[in-house]
Amino acid sequence: MKILYLGDIMGKPGRQIVKDLLPELRREHGVDFVIAQGENLSHGKGMAINHTQDMLAAGVDFFTGGNWTLHRPEIIPWLEDPAKPVIRPANYKAGTPGRGWKVAETPFGKVQVITLLGQIVGAFPADIDNPLKTVDAILEETKAESYAARIVNFHGDFSSEKLVIGQYLDGRVTAVIGDHWHVPTADAQIFPGGTAHITDVGMVGSHDSCLGVKTDVIVKRWLSDLPSRNELETGGRMWLCGLLIDVNGASGQAKALQQVIKFV
Repeated sequence: MKILYLGDIMGKPGRQIVKDLLPELRREHGVDFVIAQGENLSHGKGMAINHTQDMLAAGVDFFTGGNWTLHRPEIIPWLEDPAKPVIRPANYKAGTPGRGWKVAETPFGKVQVITLLGQIVGAFPADIDNPLKTVDAILEETKAESYAARIVNFHGDFSSEKLVIGQYLDGRVTAVIGDHWHVPTADAQIFPGGTAHITDVGMVGSHDSCLGVKTDVIVKRWLSDLPSRNELETGGRMWLCGLLIDVNGASGQAKALQQVIKFV
């Protein structure tokens, strides 16, 4: 089974790149299941239903979540519905709308997808539960289930958190994939226990930008020390960043991986 994970789809430019490139990527690599980080799908913040449906039609099968996932209330019924392929971070406090993990049916069997939020996101510690304890509880709760693959997404800022959780879960899940930076790291690897890992998979959107936002907007903000509104970059080179994982159907371990970076 081949699973392709795509980094944060950044607004309209990112959605267009998915439409342009994903169908051919699926054919070229024989991809069976596509997971994408959806928290920036709509104008860089949150997930509008129509944009989510567009991406499903383009070939995305499932969406992980991040700190902006709950930004648009219209997505909450989808987050609550176990049949809808969208999740928010599992380690939000009890009572937060939505589900932090779900199971997708595939021709190869069930795939469990979990999203966790790092305890440092942006400039401040997040008011969330411990991600290690949260994922332990999920794995304990579902230990009797048979899954073709268990994919964990870790959405956070600190490279130490992203790397350590991969090592912590080695041999217990198929892959631990970091995102949120929008910049791909060069450390894609399979740990000794068979778990695929990358500290940050990158993004889908404008390469000639500041993480998908117009660079001059960020420079002016930095120089002036005054708040301003982000404006997505729609020009220049575009890129798609992802990680392709070849899963051993018998063991659920990763047997090969390939970093995917395509420029437009």
